[in-house]
Amino acid sequence: MLDAAQIGKWIFVAGLGVAGLGLVVWLVGRAGIPVGHLPGDVRVDRPGWSFTFPIVTCILISIVATIVLNVLARVLHK
Repeated sequence: MLDAAQIGKWIFVAGLGVAGLGLVVWLVGRAGIPVGHLPGDVRVDRPGWSFTFPIVTCILISIVATIVLNVLARVLHK
């Protein structure tokens, strides 16, 4: 069973992770990288509504996250 100190530590680490992710998203936006508007992302505009499905952006983020997590796992398990 987790005690309050361990739960607090995990909440703190999760908060740092969310803040780090927010920082990365902010820096990517300021760098002018067209996340969500890459070639291959689906966007449908009709009068009165629009639909966006950033499939290529999702695939790219998935590939980058897989590489980063694999590298971290190998570094931390040595």
